[in-house]
Amino acid sequence: MEREFKKPVRGTAEWAVATVDCGLGCPHGCRYCYARAKQVDRLRLVSAADWPTFRIDAGAVQRRYPLYPGQVMFPAHHDIVPENLAVCCAVLVNLLAAGNRVLVVSKPHRRCIEALCRELQRFRRQLLFRFTITARDDGILSFWEPQAPGYAERRASLALAFNQGFATSVSVEPMLDSGDVVAMVHDLLPVVSHSIWIGKMNRIGERVLCDSPEMAREIEQIERQQDDARIWEIYRQLRDLPTIHWKESIKEVVGLEAAAVPGLDI
Repeated sequence: MEREFKKPVRGTAEWAVATVDCGLGCPHGCRYCYARAKQVDRLRLVSAADWPTFRIDAGAVQRRYPLYPGQVMFPAHHDIVPENLAVCCAVLVNLLAAGNRVLVVSKPHRRCIEALCRELQRFRRQLLFRFTITARDDGILSFWEPQAPGYAERRASLALAFNQGFATSVSVEPMLDSGDVVAMVHDLLPVVSHSIWIGKMNRIGERVLCDSPEMAREIEQIERQQDDARIWEIYRQLRDLPTIHWKESIKEVVGLEAAAVPGLDI
């Protein structure tokens, strides 16, 4: 599956001219997941019960990919996990062998990144790893991203790719602990060669199921932590770091110009 982007330039279109996936479903169980909201709730491509089990798209694995006119993002609507590592690696090889520049976005499992660094070493100049690291507190991570790796494993995966000579980047979107985001950025900077992106949790009312008093409290906390005053404070503390980039949700608050062309604000 692949998707070409048209204006307005938002979300993953800031990073890539096209996205490629090789299946449906993800076991990480992130409560704010935009892919689940789209593919389960809106498009009804898969049931909520089946969403945690990855289903391979054989056509995406077998196809020969064209040379795209800009950076391609893989994956966009699932993650790279041990259960689908082989097929994800096959698609990445096909994309890279066609000459594409590829952005790999993942909440990384160390064993997966070890395998990808080994198998894709010859393509490392075409590849940028961008790992989603949303908080350092594993209690927060276990609530919002219950089956995804913890902070230590994600940072270790980032360091591994960095030390193997790959370009490395981080997506702090959504910020799950805005009070710690500045300190976390400084903890990650030594193993980031490209960029750190910061963004808010978007469309909470559409994507997050508020099915308990606990969930209501957690949503309220997120909304409080990403109000305009807090966003401005984070922006003031980090804006002079050349590595820091801002997602459109932050740009709207602080008055920065949004990206005008897909795939250029990478």
